[in-house]
Amino acid sequence: MHALAFNCTLTPSPDASSTELLNGQVLDALAAYGITGEQIRVVDHDVKPGVLDDMGDGDAWPAIRQKVLDADILVFGTPTWMGHMSSIAQRVLERLDNELSVTDDAGRQILAGKVAVTVVVGNEDGAHGIMADLYQGLVDVGYTVPSQGGVYWNGEAMQTVDYKDLDETPEQVASTTATLARNAAHLAQLLKGSPYPPPPSE
Repeated sequence: MHALAFNCTLTPSPDASSTELLNGQVLDALAAYGITGEQIRVVDHDVKPGVLDDMGDGDAWPAIRQKVLDADILVFGTPTWMGHMSSIAQRVLERLDNELSVTDDAGRQILAGKVAVTVVVGNEDGAHGIMADLYQGLVDVGYTVPSQGGVYWNGEAMQTVDYKDLDETPEQVASTTATLARNAAHLAQLLKGSPYPPPPSE
C-alpha cells in the first residue's frame, strides 16, 4: 500500500517546514507496516483555485490528483495560521470537492475505501478546530478516518518556537503518531480487502 502526504505549509522549498517534519514522522511510522510514502509540498506547485479536476492554463492539480487516486492513505498536514488551517490547505480541500460526484465502475465515490489522517502544527491555538474541519471535508469526499486519526503539536501561544525547532519529539506526539499509523494501516488493510458495498442497481 502507498501513502501520499500533503504538506500545506505556506513556506516554499527549500526552507525548513514543521509540517514536513511531522508529516515525515507519520510516513516513517506507516513504513513500519510496509506502506510506502511520498510527500508533496503543495506551495511548490501551481495548483489553481477552483473545484474542477483541471482548471487549465498549467494547472498542476491533475498530476497531483492522480497521485491522490493511486494512494491508499492520505496524510493531510497543515500549519495553523490565525487559528485556522493554511490557505493552501483550504485550496486542496476545494480541489478535492470535485471528487464528490466522481464514482467508480460500481457506483461508489471514487475515494471511498481510502483512509485519511490529519497532521496539524502551530505555535497558537486552533488544532482541534482545524482537525474537525479537515475530518468533515475529507469524509464528505469519501475518505474514512480511523480511530485517533490525527496528530498535532501546539507550541506556547505568542511565542516563536516551532515544531522544527525542538531538540526532540515530545513523547505524547510520538505515541500519538504511533497510534495513528497503527490504526490507519489496519483500517486501510480492512477496506482494501472488504470494500464498501456499491449502491443498489436501479
